[in-house]
Amino acid sequence: MREITYAEAVKEAMSTAMRKDEDVFFMGEDIGVYGGAFGVSVGMVEEFGDERVRDTPISEGALIGAGAGAAVTGMRPIVEIQFSDFIAVGMDQLANQAAKIRYMFGGRATVPMTIRTPAGSGTGAAAQHSQSMEAWYAHVPGLKVVIPSTPQDAKGLLMSSIYDDNPVVFMEQKVLYRRKGPVPEEEYYIPLSETDVKREGSDLTIVTYGRMLPMVMEVAEELSNSQGIEIEVVDPRTIRPLDAEPIIKSVAKTGKAMVVHEAVQFGGFGGELVAQIADSEAFYYLDAPIKRIGGADAPIPYNPNLEKHAVPTPEKVKAAVQELLD
Repeated sequence: MREITYAEAVKEAMSTAMRKDEDVFFMGEDIGVYGGAFGVSVGMVEEFGDERVRDTPISEGALIGAGAGAAVTGMRPIVEIQFSDFIAVGMDQLANQAAKIRYMFGGRATVPMTIRTPAGSGTGAAAQHSQSMEAWYAHVPGLKVVIPSTPQDAKGLLMSSIYDDNPVVFMEQKVLYRRKGPVPEEEYYIPLSETDVKREGSDLTIVTYGRMLPMVMEVAEELSNSQGIEIEVVDPRTIRPLDAEPIIKSVAKTGKAMVVHEAVQFGGFGGELVAQIADSEAFYYLDAPIKRIGGADAPIPYNPNLEKHAVPTPEKVKAAVQELLD
């Protein structure tokens, strides 16, 4: 299978949907002529024109509100928020309008809007452009929250997001954009809320997502080769709604569980994952307390050395694995 980057996979999904369906259009800040802050949409305005690839004013509230309005009236907008931190500016439109319209109208109105947004640290973008706030969005009933970890997942999950009749926050981890992986050329869909076991193992389950997944996979391979420790790596991919059953089955099999995410540990989505395990039958198979590893309780620093240590590192994961197994 051919290999393309995560960014190319995202663009391919958008372009595929726009070629087959005139109701799909794309809008955001600097997405047209400039091609997006991370170059994801380069060339799209030339193919689809500036009516369907719309450069917008710098107003996230207006962007999300316009997207919700277009969705309610029959379109399927893809709205790019240049950095996920800026969703905060449009949170009223997202949480109090888009997320609630279908419920308040008894299902007679739907909001098939996809908000694509780069998230996370690792690019030196500092405190206001590097946050991982997925727990905030997942807390709002009516929103779906998707965090693909691989190029293949990015394309298939974005196709499903565009054709879902609910608002979806589609979070793309910035440092994954240039990462390559196998991606089918044909159109395909990965169902939302379908957890994926990325690596089989027997000694320990690690639940992780986003840019932490490649790091955890590398740690798992290293520990397998050096110490014979076999870690099972489970990727929810969609955190809202959450497909918890594969996580529970994995923990029941291995008897040990760890959750790793980049977001600040306190109040992070890892707490929900721990609760899902603790409230299930897997609890009775645990040989040790569930371990959480998350980001530091601090804004993301600009200094590159400090930035690296504000989020989980391979050394922190390996130390936690040893602690659990001991």
